[in-house]
Amino acid sequence: MNVCKTKLPGIVVLEPALFPDDRGYFLEFWQAKRYHDVGLPPSFVQGNVAKSHHGVLRGLHYQLRRPQGKLIWVSHGEILDVALDIQSNSPTFGQWVSRIISEENHVQIYISPGFAHGYCVLSDVAIVQYLCTDFYVSGDEFGVHWNDPTLQIEWPVAQPHVSSKDHGWPALGDIPQNLLPVQVEG
Repeated sequence: MNVCKTKLPGIVVLEPALFPDDRGYFLEFWQAKRYHDVGLPPSFVQGNVAKSHHGVLRGLHYQLRRPQGKLIWVSHGEILDVALDIQSNSPTFGQWVSRIISEENHVQIYISPGFAHGYCVLSDVAIVQYLCTDFYVSGDEFGVHWNDPTLQIEWPVAQPHVSSKDHGWPALGDIPQNLLPVQVEG
């Protein structure tokens, strides 16, 4: 497995070993010890699957009181995945990284708690799967407007299909500090 650090501490790109043969391929998408050895948490408590069509943009989401770390991969199709540092005391506050994840490249991204997450579907259909370090709590969901002009996120679709909830999130600069996570040392 190749492990690639990004410019944002807490965001890790993983390229699991792929074992192809004439039947297809084998891929280990999670192994507790191996992933823990490269800095990921030793356990996850929830797994999610989202199916979306071309041009759908989901995000940028986070939970404040029950922050979730997420290990994300795509089992069908292709997405542009984005992680945004929203930790109010972080030296990289407001910075983001993106990466194309697909069923072809088998890339995984781990996004630590304290980051907002979103993605845009590039293929006709995409099936996105992710493991979370904490449970989803509906009353604890917050977000940053996907098209906040101060962030200058380079979304690949000019007119994405976005939910009304995601259209309603504020720009990062308009979110009160008490509704943003704080970077935890150590």
